[in-house]
Amino acid sequence: MAEIVNFNKARKARDKAAAKAQAVRNRAAHGRPKAETQQARLERLARDRALDGHRRDRDPERPNDD
Repeated sequence: MAEIVNFNKARKARDKAAAKAQAVRNRAAHGRPKAETQQARLERLARDRALDGHRRDRDPERPNDD
């Protein structure tokens, strides 16, 4: 026979786990000094520029080249 599940408790447990995950993300984003945050931002921008610099342009001869 199947185990009886209290949907109210299951919902609350799911919401609590989601709130903990959000708290971890918030601590990572907001719990750092300003200089460290700016350094991470600059590193992310440099990675994005490097990736964009390696992007190949589409060939105008082949419009459906996905």
